[in-house]
Amino acid sequence: MTTVLDNRSLNRATLARQLLLDRSDMPVHEAVAHLCGLQAQEPQEPYTGLWSRLRAFQPAALSDLLTGRSVVRAHLMRRTVHLMTAEDVLAWRSRHDAMLRQRVLGVYRRELDGVDLAELASAATESMADGEPLPTSEVVRVLAARWPEPGRRALGEMVMAALVPVAQAPPRGLWRTKAGVRNVPLASWLGREVDPPPVEGTDPVGEAMVRRYLAAFGPASSADLRAWCGLAGLPAAVAAVREELVSFRDERGRELLDLPDAPRPDPDTPAPVRFLPAFDNAILGYQDRGRIIDDAHRGLSVAGERVVLIDGRVAGTWGVAEHTVTVTPLHTLPNATRDAVREEARELAVFLSDGDSDRVYIARD
Repeated sequence: MTTVLDNRSLNRATLARQLLLDRSDMPVHEAVAHLCGLQAQEPQEPYTGLWSRLRAFQPAALSDLLTGRSVVRAHLMRRTVHLMTAEDVLAWRSRHDAMLRQRVLGVYRRELDGVDLAELASAATESMADGEPLPTSEVVRVLAARWPEPGRRALGEMVMAALVPVAQAPPRGLWRTKAGVRNVPLASWLGREVDPPPVEGTDPVGEAMVRRYLAAFGPASSADLRAWCGLAGLPAAVAAVREELVSFRDERGRELLDLPDAPRPDPDTPAPVRFLPAFDNAILGYQDRGRIIDDAHRGLSVAGERVVLIDGRVAGTWGVAEHTVTVTPLHTLPNATRDAVREEARELAVFLSDGDSDRVYIARD
Protein backbone atom coordinates (compact mmCIF):
# COMPACT_ATOMS: atom_id res chain seq x y z
CA MET A 1 0.00 0.00 0.00
CA THR A 2 1.36 3.44 -0.98
CA THR A 3 2.30 5.70 1.94
CA VAL A 4 0.29 8.91 2.20
CA LEU A 5 2.24 12.04 3.10
CA ASP A 6 0.19 14.80 4.69
CA ASN A 7 0.94 18.49 4.14
CA ARG A 8 2.98 18.75 7.32
CA SER A 9 5.20 15.86 6.24
CA LEU A 10 5.65 17.47 2.82
CA ASN A 11 6.39 20.79 4.49
CA ARG A 12 9.20 19.38 6.58
CA ALA A 13 10.65 17.55 3.58
CA THR A 14 10.59 20.78 1.55
CA LEU A 15 12.24 22.75 4.35
CA ALA A 16 14.98 20.14 4.67
CA ARG A 17 15.66 20.01 0.91
CA GLN A 18 15.58 23.81 0.65
CA LEU A 19 18.07 24.22 3.51
CA LEU A 20 15.41 26.04 5.54
CA LEU A 21 15.03 23.56 8.39
CA ASP A 22 18.66 23.91 9.45
CA ARG A 23 21.07 26.39 7.94
CA SER A 24 23.75 24.58 5.95
CA ASP A 25 27.52 24.87 5.89
CA MET A 26 27.55 24.30 2.10
CA PRO A 27 29.79 26.61 0.10
CA VAL A 28 27.76 29.17 -1.86
CA HIS A 29 28.49 27.61 -5.25
CA GLU A 30 27.38 24.20 -4.00
CA ALA A 31 24.21 25.67 -2.50
CA VAL A 32 23.25 27.41 -5.77
CA ALA A 33 23.75 24.09 -7.56
CA HIS A 34 21.80 22.12 -4.96
CA LEU A 35 18.86 24.53 -5.19
CA CYS A 36 18.89 24.24 -9.00
CA GLY A 37 19.43 27.98 -9.09
CA LEU A 38 17.58 30.83 -7.41
CA GLN A 39 14.99 32.99 -9.13
CA ALA A 40 16.64 36.36 -9.52
CA GLN A 41 14.75 38.88 -11.62
CA GLU A 42 15.03 41.13 -8.56
CA PRO A 43 18.84 41.24 -8.39
CA GLN A 44 19.30 41.58 -4.62
CA GLU A 45 16.80 38.93 -3.55
CA PRO A 46 19.09 35.87 -3.85
CA TYR A 47 21.28 37.32 -1.11
CA THR A 48 18.44 37.08 1.39
CA GLY A 49 17.56 33.65 0.04
CA LEU A 50 21.08 32.40 0.70
CA TRP A 51 21.35 34.18 4.07
CA SER A 52 18.25 32.28 5.23
CA ARG A 53 19.76 28.98 4.11
CA LEU A 54 23.50 29.16 4.81
CA ARG A 55 25.28 29.54 8.11
CA ALA A 56 27.59 32.57 8.21
CA PHE A 57 26.75 33.56 4.62
CA GLN A 58 28.83 36.49 3.37
CA PRO A 59 27.43 38.50 0.43
CA ALA A 60 30.92 38.97 -1.01
CA ALA A 61 31.10 35.23 -1.61
CA LEU A 62 28.21 35.41 -4.09
CA SER A 63 29.45 38.63 -5.69
CA ASP A 64 32.84 37.01 -6.19
CA LEU A 65 31.22 34.01 -7.90
CA LEU A 66 29.42 36.38 -10.29
CA THR A 67 32.52 38.37 -11.18
CA GLY A 68 34.52 35.14 -11.37
CA ARG A 69 31.96 33.76 -13.84
CA SER A 70 31.27 30.53 -11.98
CA VAL A 71 27.72 31.73 -11.26
CA VAL A 72 25.67 33.62 -13.86
CA ARG A 73 22.33 35.39 -14.25
CA ALA A 74 20.37 34.02 -17.20
CA HIS A 75 16.83 33.35 -18.44
CA LEU A 76 16.01 29.71 -17.92
CA MET A 77 13.24 27.99 -15.95
CA ARG A 78 9.80 29.46 -16.69
CA ARG A 79 11.54 32.15 -18.81
CA THR A 80 12.52 33.93 -15.62
CA VAL A 81 15.97 35.17 -14.70
CA HIS A 82 17.74 32.67 -12.50
CA LEU A 83 21.05 32.70 -10.70
CA MET A 84 22.69 29.48 -11.93
CA THR A 85 26.05 27.79 -11.75
CA ALA A 86 27.97 28.05 -15.02
CA GLU A 87 27.95 24.26 -15.30
CA ASP A 88 24.17 24.03 -15.03
CA VAL A 89 23.31 26.86 -17.40
CA LEU A 90 25.60 25.42 -20.07
CA ALA A 91 24.18 21.93 -19.62
CA TRP A 92 20.50 22.92 -19.37
CA ARG A 93 20.12 25.85 -21.77
CA SER A 94 19.51 23.88 -24.99
CA ARG A 95 16.85 21.78 -23.27
CA HIS A 96 14.91 25.00 -22.57
CA ASP A 97 15.26 26.54 -26.05
CA ALA A 98 11.85 25.54 -27.42
CA MET A 99 10.02 26.52 -24.24
CA LEU A 100 11.71 29.92 -24.15
CA ARG A 101 10.74 30.66 -27.77
CA GLN A 102 7.16 29.52 -27.26
CA ARG A 103 6.72 31.63 -24.15
CA VAL A 104 7.95 34.76 -25.92
CA LEU A 105 5.75 33.98 -28.93
CA GLY A 106 2.83 33.52 -26.55
CA VAL A 107 3.12 37.24 -25.80
CA TYR A 108 4.43 38.65 -29.12
CA ARG A 109 3.28 36.19 -31.79
CA ARG A 110 1.41 38.80 -33.82
CA GLU A 111 4.30 41.28 -33.76
CA LEU A 112 6.84 38.63 -34.73
CA ASP A 113 4.70 37.04 -37.44
CA GLY A 114 6.78 36.62 -40.58
CA VAL A 115 10.13 37.11 -38.84
CA ASP A 116 12.61 34.33 -39.61
CA LEU A 117 13.77 33.52 -36.09
CA ALA A 118 16.89 31.73 -37.29
CA GLU A 119 17.96 34.84 -39.22
CA LEU A 120 17.11 37.04 -36.23
CA ALA A 121 19.20 34.84 -33.94
CA SER A 122 22.13 34.92 -36.36
CA ALA A 123 22.01 38.71 -36.71
CA ALA A 124 21.76 39.20 -32.94
CA THR A 125 24.68 36.85 -32.32
CA GLU A 126 26.75 38.74 -34.89
CA SER A 127 25.94 42.05 -33.22
CA MET A 128 27.38 40.72 -29.95
CA ALA A 129 30.30 38.87 -31.50
CA ASP A 130 33.00 40.92 -29.76
CA GLY A 131 31.89 39.59 -26.37
CA GLU A 132 31.41 43.02 -24.83
CA PRO A 133 28.35 43.25 -22.55
CA LEU A 134 25.65 45.38 -24.18
CA PRO A 135 22.27 46.72 -23.05
CA THR A 136 19.32 45.18 -24.85
CA SER A 137 18.46 48.55 -26.39
CA GLU A 138 21.82 48.68 -28.19
CA VAL A 139 21.39 45.25 -29.76
CA VAL A 140 17.77 45.97 -30.69
CA ARG A 141 18.78 49.27 -32.32
CA VAL A 142 20.93 47.31 -34.76
CA LEU A 143 18.24 44.67 -35.38
CA ALA A 144 15.42 47.18 -35.86
CA ALA A 145 17.14 48.58 -38.93
CA ARG A 146 16.56 45.19 -40.59
CA TRP A 147 13.27 44.28 -38.88
CA PRO A 148 11.44 47.60 -38.47
CA GLU A 149 7.93 46.14 -38.16
CA PRO A 150 8.02 44.34 -34.79
CA GLY A 151 8.09 46.47 -31.69
CA ARG A 152 11.49 46.88 -30.13
CA ARG A 153 10.31 45.21 -26.94
CA ALA A 154 9.24 42.14 -28.90
CA LEU A 155 12.61 41.94 -30.64
CA GLY A 156 14.48 42.38 -27.37
CA GLU A 157 12.47 39.76 -25.51
CA MET A 158 12.81 37.21 -28.29
CA VAL A 159 16.54 37.71 -28.69
CA MET A 160 17.64 38.04 -25.06
CA ALA A 161 15.17 35.71 -23.37
CA ALA A 162 15.00 32.99 -26.01
CA LEU A 163 17.07 32.95 -29.19
CA VAL A 164 20.57 33.81 -27.98
CA PRO A 165 21.92 32.19 -24.79
CA VAL A 166 23.16 35.20 -22.84
CA ALA A 167 24.29 36.07 -19.35
CA GLN A 168 23.48 39.32 -17.58
CA ALA A 169 26.95 40.58 -16.77
CA PRO A 170 28.03 42.23 -13.50
CA PRO A 171 27.81 44.70 -11.94
CA ARG A 172 24.11 43.75 -12.12
CA GLY A 173 23.44 41.33 -9.31
CA LEU A 174 26.39 42.33 -7.13
CA TRP A 175 25.74 43.02 -3.46
CA ARG A 176 24.07 46.37 -2.79
CA THR A 177 24.75 47.48 -6.36
CA LYS A 178 22.24 49.03 -8.73
CA ALA A 179 23.04 48.43 -12.39
CA GLY A 180 21.12 47.96 -15.61
CA VAL A 181 21.03 44.78 -17.67
CA ARG A 182 23.98 44.25 -20.00
CA ASN A 183 23.92 41.07 -22.05
CA VAL A 184 26.84 38.96 -23.17
CA PRO A 185 26.72 35.62 -25.02
CA LEU A 186 27.20 32.74 -22.62
CA ALA A 187 29.84 31.21 -24.88
CA SER A 188 31.90 34.42 -24.72
CA TRP A 189 31.38 34.94 -21.00
CA LEU A 190 32.09 31.37 -19.95
CA GLY A 191 34.60 30.40 -22.64
CA ARG A 192 32.59 27.38 -23.74
CA GLU A 193 29.67 26.77 -26.04
CA VAL A 194 26.31 25.74 -24.62
CA ASP A 195 25.92 21.97 -24.70
CA PRO A 196 24.19 20.84 -27.93
CA PRO A 197 20.71 19.33 -27.93
CA PRO A 198 20.65 15.59 -27.20
CA VAL A 199 20.42 12.91 -29.84
CA GLU A 200 16.80 12.48 -30.94
CA GLY A 201 14.97 9.98 -28.80
CA THR A 202 17.14 10.60 -25.74
CA ASP A 203 16.86 13.14 -22.93
CA PRO A 204 19.82 12.91 -20.54
CA VAL A 205 19.39 16.53 -19.46
CA GLY A 206 15.72 15.99 -18.69
CA GLU A 207 16.55 12.92 -16.64
CA ALA A 208 19.24 14.82 -14.71
CA MET A 209 16.78 17.64 -14.06
CA VAL A 210 14.22 15.20 -12.64
CA ARG A 211 16.77 13.87 -10.16
CA ARG A 212 18.06 17.32 -9.27
CA TYR A 213 14.56 18.73 -8.82
CA LEU A 214 13.54 15.95 -6.47
CA ALA A 215 16.75 16.38 -4.45
CA ALA A 216 15.87 20.04 -3.88
CA PHE A 217 12.05 20.00 -3.90
CA GLY A 218 10.76 16.45 -3.47
CA PRO A 219 8.59 14.58 -2.82
CA ALA A 220 6.74 16.12 -5.75
CA SER A 221 4.38 15.35 -8.60
CA SER A 222 5.02 15.55 -12.31
CA ALA A 223 2.81 18.66 -12.33
CA ASP A 224 5.08 20.24 -9.71
CA LEU A 225 8.14 19.44 -11.83
CA ARG A 226 6.51 21.04 -14.86
CA ALA A 227 5.51 24.13 -12.86
CA TRP A 228 9.09 24.56 -11.66
CA CYS A 229 10.90 24.32 -14.99
CA GLY A 230 8.18 25.29 -17.47
CA LEU A 231 8.97 22.30 -19.69
CA ALA A 232 6.05 20.22 -20.91
CA GLY A 233 8.08 17.40 -22.45
CA LEU A 234 9.42 15.61 -19.38
CA PRO A 235 7.14 12.53 -19.09
CA ALA A 236 9.68 10.44 -20.98
CA ALA A 237 12.45 11.60 -18.64
CA VAL A 238 10.32 10.76 -15.61
CA ALA A 239 9.54 7.33 -17.09
CA ALA A 240 13.23 6.71 -17.78
CA VAL A 241 14.26 7.25 -14.14
CA ARG A 242 11.11 5.94 -12.46
CA GLU A 243 12.77 2.68 -11.38
CA GLU A 244 15.27 4.76 -9.37
CA LEU A 245 12.48 6.52 -7.48
CA VAL A 246 10.01 5.81 -4.69
CA SER A 247 6.35 6.73 -4.83
CA PHE A 248 3.96 8.28 -2.30
CA ARG A 249 0.49 9.83 -2.36
CA ASP A 250 -0.57 13.18 -1.01
CA GLU A 251 -3.80 13.79 0.90
CA ARG A 252 -5.63 14.36 -2.39
CA GLY A 253 -4.47 11.04 -3.81
CA ARG A 254 -1.93 12.44 -6.26
CA GLU A 255 1.24 10.50 -6.91
CA LEU A 256 4.43 12.02 -5.54
CA LEU A 257 7.86 10.84 -6.65
CA ASP A 258 11.09 11.07 -4.70
CA LEU A 259 14.65 9.89 -4.41
CA PRO A 260 14.77 6.92 -2.04
CA ASP A 261 17.44 8.26 0.31
CA ALA A 262 16.43 11.94 0.33
CA PRO A 263 15.52 13.46 3.74
CA ARG A 264 11.92 13.21 4.85
CA PRO A 265 12.00 14.46 8.45
CA ASP A 266 9.50 13.61 11.13
CA PRO A 267 6.54 15.99 10.64
CA ASP A 268 6.86 17.07 14.27
CA THR A 269 10.39 18.39 13.71
CA PRO A 270 10.47 22.02 14.93
CA ALA A 271 10.81 24.57 12.13
CA PRO A 272 12.51 27.91 12.86
CA VAL A 273 11.32 31.32 11.66
CA ARG A 274 12.70 32.03 8.19
CA PHE A 275 12.51 35.12 5.98
CA LEU A 276 12.18 34.39 2.26
CA PRO A 277 12.89 36.86 -0.55
CA ALA A 278 10.56 37.80 -3.37
CA PHE A 279 9.79 35.00 -5.82
CA ASP A 280 11.55 32.29 -3.84
CA ASN A 281 11.41 28.89 -5.50
CA ALA A 282 10.62 27.20 -2.19
CA ILE A 283 7.11 28.46 -2.97
CA LEU A 284 7.09 28.97 -6.75
CA GLY A 285 8.70 25.58 -7.47
CA TYR A 286 5.40 23.71 -7.14
CA GLN A 287 2.09 23.54 -8.93
CA ASP A 288 0.43 22.63 -5.62
CA ARG A 289 1.85 25.03 -3.04
CA GLY A 290 -0.38 23.85 -0.20
CA ARG A 291 2.57 22.32 1.61
CA ILE A 292 3.94 25.78 2.42
CA ILE A 293 1.24 28.42 1.79
CA ASP A 294 -2.52 28.48 2.34
CA ASP A 295 -4.67 28.83 -0.77
CA ALA A 296 -6.06 32.08 0.63
CA HIS A 297 -2.57 33.61 0.52
CA ARG A 298 -1.33 32.00 -2.70
CA GLY A 299 -1.44 35.36 -4.50
CA LEU A 300 1.39 36.65 -2.31
CA SER A 301 3.79 34.21 -3.95
CA VAL A 302 3.24 35.57 -7.45
CA ALA A 303 2.94 39.25 -6.47
CA GLY A 304 6.56 39.52 -5.39
CA GLU A 305 5.81 39.76 -1.67
CA ARG A 306 8.63 38.77 0.64
CA VAL A 307 7.24 36.30 3.15
CA VAL A 308 7.91 35.05 6.67
CA LEU A 309 7.75 31.34 7.45
CA ILE A 310 6.48 30.46 10.91
CA ASP A 311 6.36 26.77 11.76
CA GLY A 312 7.29 26.21 8.12
CA ARG A 313 4.35 28.03 6.58
CA VAL A 314 3.80 31.51 5.14
CA ALA A 315 2.45 33.54 8.06
CA GLY A 316 3.45 37.10 7.24
CA THR A 317 5.09 39.48 4.82
CA TRP A 318 8.12 41.69 5.32
CA GLY A 319 9.91 44.63 3.81
CA VAL A 320 12.59 47.19 4.58
CA ALA A 321 12.04 50.91 5.05
CA GLU A 322 14.48 53.41 6.54
CA HIS A 323 16.86 50.60 7.55
CA THR A 324 14.06 48.91 9.52
CA VAL A 325 12.77 45.40 8.79
CA THR A 326 8.99 45.65 8.96
CA VAL A 327 6.92 42.49 9.46
CA THR A 328 3.18 42.28 8.81
CA PRO A 329 1.68 39.07 10.26
CA LEU A 330 -1.19 37.38 8.44
CA HIS A 331 -2.74 36.26 11.73
CA THR A 332 -2.35 36.86 15.45
CA LEU A 333 1.02 35.75 16.80
CA PRO A 334 1.50 34.34 20.31
CA ASN A 335 4.04 36.30 22.33
CA ALA A 336 6.72 33.59 22.12
CA THR A 337 6.31 33.42 18.34
CA ARG A 338 6.44 37.21 18.05
CA ASP A 339 9.70 37.16 20.01
CA ALA A 340 11.17 34.55 17.65
CA VAL A 341 10.11 36.59 14.63
CA ARG A 342 11.62 39.72 16.16
CA GLU A 343 14.94 38.00 16.82
CA GLU A 344 15.26 36.63 13.29
CA ALA A 345 14.16 39.97 11.84
CA ARG A 346 16.84 41.72 13.91
CA GLU A 347 19.50 39.43 12.47
CA LEU A 348 18.15 40.10 8.98
CA ALA A 349 18.27 43.87 9.55
CA VAL A 350 21.92 43.58 10.57
CA PHE A 351 22.67 41.52 7.47
CA LEU A 352 20.90 43.81 5.02
CA SER A 353 22.48 46.96 6.46
CA ASP A 354 25.99 45.52 6.69
CA GLY A 355 25.78 45.93 10.46
CA ASP A 356 24.49 49.51 10.52
CA SER A 357 21.01 48.75 11.87
CA ASP A 358 19.13 46.13 13.87
CA ARG A 359 15.79 47.95 13.88
CA VAL A 360 12.60 45.89 13.61
CA TYR A 361 8.92 46.79 13.55
CA ILE A 362 6.21 44.13 13.80
CA ALA A 363 2.73 45.35 12.95
CA ARG A 364 -0.10 44.42 15.26
CA ASP A 365 -2.22 41.64 13.84
